[in-house]
Amino acid sequence: MIAERWLNAALYLALLAVPLAAWALDEPFVITLATKIAILAIAGVGLNLALGLGGLVSLGHAAFFGIGGYAMGILASHAQSYTPLMQSPFLIEGTKSMPVIWLVAIVVSAAAALVIGALSLRTTGVYFIMVTLAFGQMLFFFAISWPAYGGEDGLSIYVRNGFPGLNTLDPIQFFAIAFVILSLVLILVSRLSRSAFGLALDGARQNVARAETVGINPFRVRLVAFTISGAITGLAGALFADLNRFVSPSMFSWQTSGEIMIFVILGGVARLYGPLAGAMLFILLEHFLGGISEFWHIYLGLVLLGVVLFARGGLIGTLSRAAAPHD
Repeated sequence: MIAERWLNAALYLALLAVPLAAWALDEPFVITLATKIAILAIAGVGLNLALGLGGLVSLGHAAFFGIGGYAMGILASHAQSYTPLMQSPFLIEGTKSMPVIWLVAIVVSAAAALVIGALSLRTTGVYFIMVTLAFGQMLFFFAISWPAYGGEDGLSIYVRNGFPGLNTLDPIQFFAIAFVILSLVLILVSRLSRSAFGLALDGARQNVARAETVGINPFRVRLVAFTISGAITGLAGALFADLNRFVSPSMFSWQTSGEIMIFVILGGVARLYGPLAGAMLFILLEHFLGGISEFWHIYLGLVLLGVVLFARGGLIGTLSRAAAPHD
């Protein structure tokens, strides 16, 4: 719909304009909030590829978010302490280079998603949900019992990792990195959804038997989608850990999986910019209501309930229909 395209453009420009205005007014905290929105939106876009287009209700995407975070933490901590990760059979050293860390986070998260997907996609419905949740919780408890990297206390990185030509400690420059990556991820998912692969994935979601009849292998296309989804979410985890300069087992928790799913549901399942709208609303509620009450999640729950019951298509769908009632 035309109205939805205009709404998407408005959200995208708002995410860019607000931190630029905050930079001009010397408000670094607002820039940090915008950066957090961009990073969480990347995680939501990753899940939305599996959930919205593939119909895969995963409660274990925190596994990939946490893997990306720990990829950053482990590599940066070894570079920080000048100790190699491995000396034999070949030398592997830590690094403070963001592009290298992102590559590692994407590859490791994609590999994990491939394994988890190959096992969990043999089930459907509530069984798939529980299997993905179980994998996430397994990694959560593994991280807690991993004293080499902080255990339940987590792992701190004293200086943010570097990107060639940029000062990543400057909030507006780090925001620019997150914003560009979000833009690239949105382009990638948009292209995938309109490609032959996207059509095959959507067909498998709607009717498995019919998809098989026309020669589509539902398991294979879902596994590829789940793997790409995990890689994108892992990249978001590495960025999130770099933003906070801290990684902890909570990144693997089922609450984190739930929050990523909330972004998607609030904004609109299968809507390209739905995770961005959901992340914006979530962070705004956390910022404004969190200062009033520590139980601000109650109000979030009421908003989520309202969206599920009365807002078909989430915020994006509802606002676009309101803007174009005859569309």
